[in-house]
Amino acid sequence: MPERDGYIAGVPCWVDTSQPDPDAAAEFYGGLFGWELEDSMPAGAPGTYLIARLRGGEVAAISSQPEGAPPEAVWNTYVWVEDADATAARVREAGGSVLSEPFDVMDAGRMAVLADPEGAAVSVWQARRHRGARVVNEPGALNFNVLHTRDPAGAKRFYGAVFDWTTLDLGTGEFWTMASYGDHLEELTPGIRARTAEMGAAGFEDVVAAITPIAGDDAETPAHWGVTFATDDADAAAAKAVELGGAVVVPPTDAPYSRLTVLRDPQGAEFTTTQFVPENRDVGRGAA
Repeated sequence: MPERDGYIAGVPCWVDTSQPDPDAAAEFYGGLFGWELEDSMPAGAPGTYLIARLRGGEVAAISSQPEGAPPEAVWNTYVWVEDADATAARVREAGGSVLSEPFDVMDAGRMAVLADPEGAAVSVWQARRHRGARVVNEPGALNFNVLHTRDPAGAKRFYGAVFDWTTLDLGTGEFWTMASYGDHLEELTPGIRARTAEMGAAGFEDVVAAITPIAGDDAETPAHWGVTFATDDADAAAAKAVELGGAVVVPPTDAPYSRLTVLRDPQGAEFTTTQFVPENRDVGRGAA
């Protein structure tokens, strides 16, 4: 699969995980996904930022935790924007909050950490040298970003105002979309619109992320952004995660077009791995 070189505004472009012990996290994720990791911080700089690569292309990162942050391991989603400062202003106007004001990350880019009205944190990335994930949608690489929310209607108003996202219901779930993204992918991979239509998922090429409602009886799970990585075998990934000291939160399960499992790393960060299974196209259809 060809490497990416940048994204268009409004598309999730990068993920990283903040960990109390980044070296231990590197051992876990390197063993699980085959990542090669390298610290990108200058010698003597405080903190660690380990860039993970597959085939030499950047896929994600593992970082030490920012000073003053809660001692909890989490995965973070970044959305590509043209202007981090303007996006922060839009977030405030739409009823969200700015957790970290826009700031420069050396020559890599400019970012801000924002939160929607429910408190789900998401970062925005105004790229300079760092162009987001180069390798996506293959085993060990980022495959999807998912908003877990108790207020889908409120989320649609907020993210529509901030990123101009609309939504698509395919009968197997609801997704964030931008028609401009489908146009962009069609330029990169001519014929993608026709192929998704043939698979019974017309419009999926416009999808930039997904929406998952949090169950009404789940009082503990906060609204949050989750990350999903591709795998060629969800069952093997679950077994390997346990072998490496992690845990299985949701056992491997058949889902629309996929088989997925929710895992927890040894320091507590949860994530999903998903295996593409085209014969599962009708699993759960009409139940969402």
